[in-house]
Amino acid sequence: MKRQSSHFSKIIATILIFALALLFIVPFIWMITSSFKSLSDIYQGSVNFFSGHFSLDNYKTVLSRTDPPFMRYTLNSVIVAAISCTFQVFTSAVAGYAFAKYQFPGKNILFILVLGTMMVPFQIIMVPQFLMFKAVGIYNTLWSLILPKLTTPLGIFLVRQYFSKIPDEIIESARVDGASEIQIFSKIMMPLAKPIIATLSILTFIWKWNEYEQPLIFLNDKEKFTLPLGLLSFVDDAGVSQDQLILAASVLSLVPLLLVYGLCQRYIISGLTAGSVKG
Repeated sequence: MKRQSSHFSKIIATILIFALALLFIVPFIWMITSSFKSLSDIYQGSVNFFSGHFSLDNYKTVLSRTDPPFMRYTLNSVIVAAISCTFQVFTSAVAGYAFAKYQFPGKNILFILVLGTMMVPFQIIMVPQFLMFKAVGIYNTLWSLILPKLTTPLGIFLVRQYFSKIPDEIIESARVDGASEIQIFSKIMMPLAKPIIATLSILTFIWKWNEYEQPLIFLNDKEKFTLPLGLLSFVDDAGVSQDQLILAASVLSLVPLLLVYGLCQRYIISGLTAGSVKG
């Protein structure tokens, strides 16, 4: 009876997982197939993935735009995501290592305060950031998107959890052998932390690539727009959108993310679960 019950539970779980997978995959497939269709074919009255005339005209139109070029949006997104990712990984690694392996007064309180900042929504600090950026002259520049994300409490937490799993004996042995603290961190601990570093890099890149609200507030020059804002260029002043072009541009904007995720996906699960047991 127990074996039958367990088998039935697995069947139900499999069906639910398959249903959830379809829930996420079907809109994605519709977006890709519709990006090759004309507007009339997209809204022909019924949802049919493979009906209508398929062509590359939408993609040609998107890539040929010059006010500003679509590739300008892509370059801006690459710059913001790459610089933010680099600095965020470095600062998170340094702070996470310090919280995991060093003892100093007020460490636990400081760590709780760092985690507490995750509960502060962006909407609360939005106006102070806006006024500060205007005052220092970086409003309407890519730096207004980069500087607020030079570090993140979630990154510090993930790295700290990972480093906490590494035995202290490794560090002590390195000190006995004459290694400096910088050498221990850069040549021993960082190579051991490749999974969590790769995971944090991927997550940070994806977050910055898809960020919409912050660029919407801090940028007003089209030449500096990132991809999420660049999609607004396919909506005219009257609010009429060219949906077929938006779909094609959305597919193009997903290509870098899919490549990055495909190359590094094996690190994500191992990195996120590595520090889940020991706190």
